[in-house]
Amino acid sequence: MAMPLRQSIKVATYLAEQKLRKRDKFPLIVELEPLFACNLKCEGCGKIQHPAGVLKQRMPVAQAVGAVLESGAPMVSIAGGEPLMHPQIDEIVRQLVARKKYVFLCTNAMLMRKKMDKFTPSPYFAFAVHIDGMRERHDESVAKEGVFDEAVEAIKEAKRRGFRVTTNSTFFNTDTPQTIIEVLNFLNDDLQVDEMMLSPAYAYEKAPDQEHFLGVEQTRELFRKAFAGGNRRRWRLNHSPLFLDFLEGKADFPCTAWAIPNYSLFGWQRPCYLMSDGYVPTYRELIEETDWDKYGRGKDPRCANCMAHCGYEPTAVLATMGSLKESLRAARETVSGNRG
Repeated sequence: MAMPLRQSIKVATYLAEQKLRKRDKFPLIVELEPLFACNLKCEGCGKIQHPAGVLKQRMPVAQAVGAVLESGAPMVSIAGGEPLMHPQIDEIVRQLVARKKYVFLCTNAMLMRKKMDKFTPSPYFAFAVHIDGMRERHDESVAKEGVFDEAVEAIKEAKRRGFRVTTNSTFFNTDTPQTIIEVLNFLNDDLQVDEMMLSPAYAYEKAPDQEHFLGVEQTRELFRKAFAGGNRRRWRLNHSPLFLDFLEGKADFPCTAWAIPNYSLFGWQRPCYLMSDGYVPTYRELIEETDWDKYGRGKDPRCANCMAHCGYEPTAVLATMGSLKESLRAARETVSGNRG
């Protein structure tokens, strides 16, 4: 796990505080969506399927920052839509960073070089660029040629200016261990991004493409083969060791979607950003008025093939904190990743 040491310590301290306060449900990272509009039409995403009136809306800065502060989460992932289309996205980031929240701005990078002057490098801020494969594969997934090359140039420019850059890659049943290895080798070795996050594609109900999502056994076999030969340890993956075990089928966990809640123009979404069973105005209502026990694989049929980060990474993190052996293992990999 390549999370910076300062961030690792802050998250560990936060988790310890929740345990001391005997809180059984709390946010680890908030997924903030200040808009749904996007400049691409990715086949695996359903955000731009919203009505035109909704796509024109932009969340006010005070509302966006207020939701994060209300939750108390130490980390924020700003997505959408394409957040760089928000005219005040730099101010949202600035205010969150000023409060020492770790902010990941998720972007397809099409506007990244144009907007980069609006941001300042900080250990609390990172661009999180979406890269689903090498050139042909990535451009096919976003339905537009040239996006991969622009993303690569934007990453290089951001790194040159001193920004932290992470990536997020979603893999489908059309992927093979080799396509995963190729793109992660490229990101890790050639572009030398700071951290990489990966996710098996989940059947998001509004996505135009409903045929290429992974099942549980497909996911396990795919990542087990991709991680073989020392790749998993060599790559700077922004995941806990237990979550990577989960992807390989070496461990299994219940879903804890309450730990990575989604806040959008509609409010707090229950139970997670991949499923929409209604919205509430406050995080407290989300926690207290949602029947969390009815979600997860084996409970809700919609969850049958889900192995998404938003549901299972926090479970893995909590399991790590509850085990001295796993805590030491995570610490070793964090130190190793920072040295690398």
